[in-house]
Amino acid sequence: MSDAPALSRSLPKLLIVEDDAGLQRQLRWAYDGYEIFTASTREEAITVLRAEEPPVVTLDLGLPPDPDGTTEGFATLETILSLRPDTKVIVASGHGAHESMLRAISLGAWDFYQKPIDIDALGLIVARAFHVHALEAENRRLAERVEAGAVLGGMLTGAPEMLKVTRTIERVASADVSVMLLGASGTGKELLARGLHDKSGRKGRFVAINCAAIPDTLLESELFGHEKGAFTGAVKTTEGKIELAQGGTLFLDEIGDVPLPLQVKLLRFLQERVIERVGGRQAIAVDTRIVCATHQDIDAMVADNRFREDLYYRLAEIVVRIPSLAERPGDAGLLARHFLRKYAAQMNTAARSFAPDALAAIDAWGWPGNVRELENRVKRAAIMAEGKHVTAGDLDLDAQAGTEPVNLKAARELADRKAIRHALARAEGNISGTARLLGISRPTLYDLMKAYDLQP
Repeated sequence: MSDAPALSRSLPKLLIVEDDAGLQRQLRWAYDGYEIFTASTREEAITVLRAEEPPVVTLDLGLPPDPDGTTEGFATLETILSLRPDTKVIVASGHGAHESMLRAISLGAWDFYQKPIDIDALGLIVARAFHVHALEAENRRLAERVEAGAVLGGMLTGAPEMLKVTRTIERVASADVSVMLLGASGTGKELLARGLHDKSGRKGRFVAINCAAIPDTLLESELFGHEKGAFTGAVKTTEGKIELAQGGTLFLDEIGDVPLPLQVKLLRFLQERVIERVGGRQAIAVDTRIVCATHQDIDAMVADNRFREDLYYRLAEIVVRIPSLAERPGDAGLLARHFLRKYAAQMNTAARSFAPDALAAIDAWGWPGNVRELENRVKRAAIMAEGKHVTAGDLDLDAQAGTEPVNLKAARELADRKAIRHALARAEGNISGTARLLGISRPTLYDLMKAYDLQP
């Protein structure tokens, strides 16, 4: 049953399971920042849990019909967690405190507090429980957003700048035009090209070739194929990438690295839609769509006569400029979480989420290597992280990011972490000494260390 006025409906919901009516009232008055629900029995508690889904529950283990024991309290704890595993249950008891604490934690309680209750200390534990629950809920929402954020070709984005790019590619996918993708290395050009092919309706294969990775002397054979005996080592007739993509799409990555003599032959194919293999004389008709990409300034290359102007206009019927990761607000965090889930599952590591300092560093870093750099850093961090949370240090960004978080909550948490780590180092891991240096109680320090996954 709720004891809060209607105006408080937007407040966080707290369920107090306590059979002492006087203590119920005391706790209700102490927590005026929450929408309070109370229950005196297991049945009442479960009824409220099903109806209101409170994120945090304080639970007295001594409930009727066993007010002098813990049987009913532990049964209530198990039922709550079976119905709502993400609920933060704070257990309070005066019955065999140490044994009860161990059992409660083993059953999944979030924290434990011994009676008689210190309202201020319990209030801190409750506040921390709401904070951790909110962080976990945000992680789940972001995980769902990753799944929902998969757009063209599996591209993950929530940035308006990138969504505009994907919409443009979707519009031109079914048109019989050549498309040129311009963007820095690591921005996902091949992923977008593959998405364009998938949306085009073409029945042939998607074939990709990196023109910069193949020596000039071999690139012609790779693209156009060769006849048996055309050169030393040509022991059989081999189709080139253009033929392999018959009826489909050929993606020419780093088109700016194609040498000028080969540009002429490529231009002929685009004009006449026929090819001749190296060492061959027969014209072979091929229906292959060309999508190309480069990170170079192609306009400057045309102006400097390093790239044929007539070929440029054949290849660039539609030009799409891809923003860098730094120009896609929010995508760095979105992609980082996706990569962490991917590599944590692949390598079975303990790291499952990012600490606040890591998220702040990810947002602040400029990502000169774009998505490729982000993926590499997260993969390495998933291996190097010692706890459940990846830190900025694991990402090797703590000294490089150089920018404090602008989010107030993240800034406070980052300051807390730094202060606790510094005090732990000065006190050589001694909890009492660390608490004295920080000017807080040992229970408060334990709460903070648990919330931030810090070890002495």
